[in-house]
Amino acid sequence: MAIPKLLEGKTMAITGGVTGIGRAIALAYISHGANVAVNHLDDLQSSSQFQTMIDEASRNPPTSKEEISNRLIEVPGDVGDAETGKRLVEKVVEKWGRLDIFISNAGICEFKEFLEITPSLWSQTLTTNLTGAFNSIQPAAAQMSTQSPPGGSIIGISSISALVGGSQQAHYTPTKAGILSLMQSCACALGRYNIRCNALLPGTIRTQLNEQDLQDEGKRTYMEGRIPLGRTGTVQDLAGPAVFLGCEELSGYVTGAQLLVDGGLFVNLQ
Repeated sequence: MAIPKLLEGKTMAITGGVTGIGRAIALAYISHGANVAVNHLDDLQSSSQFQTMIDEASRNPPTSKEEISNRLIEVPGDVGDAETGKRLVEKVVEKWGRLDIFISNAGICEFKEFLEITPSLWSQTLTTNLTGAFNSIQPAAAQMSTQSPPGGSIIGISSISALVGGSQQAHYTPTKAGILSLMQSCACALGRYNIRCNALLPGTIRTQLNEQDLQDEGKRTYMEGRIPLGRTGTVQDLAGPAVFLGCEELSGYVTGAQLLVDGGLFVNLQ
């Protein structure tokens, strides 16, 4: 049975969208009929990864690359630079006329013991993860508040780390808590414009950020033993919840929410 296209004709922009969770979400939105603008770092590797996204999107379901290229565009730039978020929103409006969904996903996490965290690593993580989120969410909200009709959905990719500590993530967990708090404040501030603001909190999801860490068999086995569903998550596990929060017909009265996507890990942390 064919899956209905829940986002036909909608426009979405996502930061950090060529790898990991961001890539899976962007491709899911394309498959549901949305037009998607993907932000990534301005380098050859990221541009190459974007080109493979076009190939992948054209295969599922089968669609001409010409059509996909018209519905999936790239906007390179570092979200730590405030101009990147502005340019991303401008490109979406220039091509498709409005912005319906914005997803702040770009983030970094270098595992470090607390006493080994340098001021530069702290600053870099804060700038990319939290300041980068603000830099991109604000222009997205400004566009959504003034377009006709006003409204939209903003999704911040936070983490289960917003709710718990991590011995090697003392520079990372505060940024994810900040994103959760930012989305709650945005829900309060932007509801008058029919803009819904929610946070997705992934648990242990296998991405390039934790690939090396999860190669430790003992650590992986221990983690899987704490997860009620018995496995670590995949990036595809985040795609469905992101589509749900972006689809007004499904989540039109959901704002200021935090949705854990963790296989039940948080409720089993005891």
